[in-house]
Amino acid sequence: MAHILVTGASGFVGAAVVAALAARGDQVTAFDVALSPALQKIAAQHDNVRPVIGEVTECPTVMALFQADLPDCVFHAAAIVGVVASVRTPLRTFAVNVQGSINLFEAMRLFGTTRMVHMSSEETYGPFESPVINEDHPQNPIHPYGVSKLSVEHLGRGYREQYGLEVIHLRAIWVYGPDLPRARVPNTFINAAMAGEAFHQPFGADFVCDHTYIDDVVDLALLAIDKENHAYDAYNVGTGQGVSLRQIAEIAADLVPGAQLSVGNEPFRHGDASFNVECVQKGALDISRARDALGYDPKYDIRKGLATFLP
Repeated sequence: MAHILVTGASGFVGAAVVAALAARGDQVTAFDVALSPALQKIAAQHDNVRPVIGEVTECPTVMALFQADLPDCVFHAAAIVGVVASVRTPLRTFAVNVQGSINLFEAMRLFGTTRMVHMSSEETYGPFESPVINEDHPQNPIHPYGVSKLSVEHLGRGYREQYGLEVIHLRAIWVYGPDLPRARVPNTFINAAMAGEAFHQPFGADFVCDHTYIDDVVDLALLAIDKENHAYDAYNVGTGQGVSLRQIAEIAADLVPGAQLSVGNEPFRHGDASFNVECVQKGALDISRARDALGYDPKYDIRKGLATFLP
């Protein structure tokens, strides 16, 4: 049994990882700025989960947390997430994503925690140069979110070289599932279909992107936490298959007969009609490294993932 500190524990990925760690018997410190209903439920079901409310941007708070708990490993998911949020609030994005990570690295260095698994993003790559890319693809992000995540990757490598920390980065692409708190594809299609509401996505009929179901992300997170010796410090997290928004709408309509879903042909943009941001070229992530090195075996293609939304 290990003691794992999960940051961003009230978030979509963080809460799912807390639940999985608790279910297998690990001691979990669940750290976030607020206690979400999902995390409250998990803590009520597992006496090995200790929720702690605090700001990752507050260095004394982070230091006190490590001094009290001395975790074996950190799963770091605390972040301002997504392109739109980062464009709206770039200062807050860099404060949480970068300064917050530095606070964690410093606490790890001072209190002897040597491993972190960090939720990074495909946004660190910037525009995809081919339909399927691996971890060696150039990293040229253009939005604050991707830049902040790439900064954390570089900082992690610096702390590895100078202080011996092991920081593993999981570059996840478009994570989704029934409890995703943001209105984003593919959730928007299947949720509208189930509600019997007509839905028109104004952008991106032919926009192709990999989509990763939350359970597959959690599986890889646990594999990364448990791996004794990592040969790599970064892994792609996806399915290895790209799918267009037009295809997603068709799949959702097939799963919910009578659904009224449509997609416009304008270039895809993050956000909605009221506020939207340019999206760079996407595609699929090559997951060979995670499959070969960690045994990652994603279970959900887009159809199977969307089917989990159905009653």
